[in-house]
Amino acid sequence: MTAIESARPRPRAFWGDARFFLGILLIAASVVGVWFVVSASRQTVPVFAATRTIVPGETVADDDLRLVDVSLGQLEDSYLTAEALEGGLVATRTVAEGELVPQSAVGAAAAAATTTVVLHSAVEVPASVEAGSVVEVWEAPLIEHGSYDVPRILVADATVVSVTRDDSMIGGGAASLEVVIPRADVAAVLGAMADESALSVVPTVGAAQ
Repeated sequence: MTAIESARPRPRAFWGDARFFLGILLIAASVVGVWFVVSASRQTVPVFAATRTIVPGETVADDDLRLVDVSLGQLEDSYLTAEALEGGLVATRTVAEGELVPQSAVGAAAAAATTTVVLHSAVEVPASVEAGSVVEVWEAPLIEHGSYDVPRILVADATVVSVTRDDSMIGGGAASLEVVIPRADVAAVLGAMADESALSVVPTVGAAQ
């Protein structure tokens, strides 16, 4: 062995290089991070979904809901839980069948600002009108037998609970509707009924079904 060969430094073992250990730490950290992400995505919580279409003003009962396990992450507190039902709740907006029920879609029953009434439509109700439809209620005041005044809007924003259509020849296509209306409109609606005004419903253009 020459003097030059003996003076040449020997290469260090790869496990003695700090970069080797740093790489190992980075790989381990990546694996742990992925594991936490996958574990979090697999965690589910039970929340309520509607078993039928629930409209504003209706009481939300146990039979109207079913528990489903879903992964919500940080949104868990935004949806209805079993504990919230104990105080008595009503819907504040339409909740479609199968939809998860947000906390914002229900309110305390004591604070309900709406109620339901049954209307008899003097004309045929459009086929598109069904439970959950938002409609206008129109009134044509009775002047004398068989004569009515110009129709006008009686309730600008009502939500249909149910529709019973009479398709018989005698019925002439008229229908009976249970609708949710603001309590402030109750007196006017009952007055129109008592005065035998002709009532009809018109779907609100662009309203969510």
